[in-house]
Amino acid sequence: MIAFRRHRLLAVLLLCCVLPAAAAEVVAHPGHADASLTRSTLRGMFGMRLRAWPDGTPVRVFVLDDTEALHQAFCESVLQMFPYQLRQNWDRLLYSGTGQVPTVVHSEEEMLRRVASTPGAIGYVGTYSAPPRPAPAKTVAGKARPPEILPAADPIKVIHVR
Repeated sequence: MIAFRRHRLLAVLLLCCVLPAAAAEVVAHPGHADASLTRSTLRGMFGMRLRAWPDGTPVRVFVLDDTEALHQAFCESVLQMFPYQLRQNWDRLLYSGTGQVPTVVHSEEEMLRRVASTPGAIGYVGTYSAPPRPAPAKTVAGKARPPEILPAADPIKVIHVR
């Protein structure tokens, strides 16, 4: 009986370590992103059925590989579907010749870089925080340095699911 309890406790501890701690956040290019989208709209975009933003700009979808834990967490927590269901939709579109599959990236950093540089792009990351802004200009040895140019806006927009 004690051995059974130990094994059950060990199993629970292993599951806590394996399961992703945080849900994924949807990120989009700031030029074509609403502050929030419905789950249905996100399913349409990531399922490659909704092909354009409301302004007509094509939706460009970026995802991680199917085997990544973050991809699985995104599918289950945000889209509320299993990764294999999403893959089946993509395969159906690809092999029937009626659609395309999303672009697969290899890391969250690449995801952020591609989404920030591609108009109409949408993707997801574990958690997103804006990059730090450079420090204001200072004087060096009594000489004033020219002020640094600060970016006007964050290159990524976090989308909230309604």
